[in-house]
Amino acid sequence: MAHEVVAEVWRGDFLESVHHGTVVATDASGNAVLSVGRPGDVAFPRSSNKPLQALAMLRSGLDLDGELLALACASHSGEDFHVAGALRILASAGLTEDALQCTPDLPLGEAPRAQHLAAGLTAAPKYMNCSGKHAAMLATCVANDWPTANYLDPTHPLQVATRETIEDVAGEPVAQVGVDGCGAPIFAISLTGLARAFGRLASAPEGTLEHRVATAMNAHPQWVGGTGRDVTVLMAALPGVIAKDGAEGVYAVGLPTGEGVALKIADGSSRARAVVVIAVLKRLGVDVSGVEGLATVPVLGHGRAVGAVKPSLAVAS
Repeated sequence: MAHEVVAEVWRGDFLESVHHGTVVATDASGNAVLSVGRPGDVAFPRSSNKPLQALAMLRSGLDLDGELLALACASHSGEDFHVAGALRILASAGLTEDALQCTPDLPLGEAPRAQHLAAGLTAAPKYMNCSGKHAAMLATCVANDWPTANYLDPTHPLQVATRETIEDVAGEPVAQVGVDGCGAPIFAISLTGLARAFGRLASAPEGTLEHRVATAMNAHPQWVGGTGRDVTVLMAALPGVIAKDGAEGVYAVGLPTGEGVALKIADGSSRARAVVVIAVLKRLGVDVSGVEGLATVPVLGHGRAVGAVKPSLAVAS
């Protein structure tokens, strides 16, 4: 991808570093109205694909709603209610945590991990941030009498349906198939396609499966992320908006007006993602006064803020 500078790291009045990336915003018709870099190039959306994967599961007959559907879209922090929710999804399909094939992991965040280990607990698939998605995938298999042993195989009916759904809502073919960090197939599309898909979900008419996914995410943002997570803060403050972070510097947002935003930070860092997203939302006319805390990230010196990560002029102006 051809990236441009999208964020600047200021230490005092000195520009210390920059983050390169690619950013796109699409209108209600799915056409790009703002672009930095070359958003038509393809990338792995990583966990930003999860709402699209959840839509594929609903289209395949999964009966899930509310906070548990939000959890199916989540990269959750592994808090107690997240883990309990994943186990509830499995139990509804007559399964236990032994069916999960996601990578064993610890809860996200230094403090929760330390508490987890201090309690004598170890890494397990149910604590992994993708366990809600994997539980929902398994429940979808049970609902269709599909085998569960190979549900992560790209040729499995579940993954074929997922690919078809992503291509449908993104409005373009999948360009590449890989293996995500959790072991599930990951489908590459352009950032423009990702933004288009999120805009379509967020603006879908009531009664559609797309609307069901978007409503679950916005109504239960703590289930999509967790305590203090920027996606949770963003959706809690902006009615009707859906947001999903992804590994390697990916972020996607859908607005109830049908507009979508997608970005990738070139170095894979998460530090600048929310900063860039807030700047783009401002340019689209969204009232972000309730999430101004996400608009900059402090740069620390001896434990205090001595500068900030800010959006570049290419993004903010």
